[in-house]
Amino acid sequence: MKIDWAALGSVFGVSLVVTVALVGLFTLGVAGLSKQEAAAAQGGSAGLARTGAYACFALCATAVAYGIYLIVA
Repeated sequence: MKIDWAALGSVFGVSLVVTVALVGLFTLGVAGLSKQEAAAAQGGSAGLARTGAYACFALCATAVAYGIYLIVA
């Protein structure tokens, strides 16, 4: 049995980058929702923060769905 170390390293690198990107994107969504609540408490408009947060969550859901599609297909 021979292990292709280059392929293993490539999979590890891509997995690490995608994981960090998804966590960062979800964090931006949570931060956007917290900014929306703070803006609403101060009487300002919070539509942009809410829209950005929902967009981040939608991108996270899309990435997860694509990953599931790749595994199942």
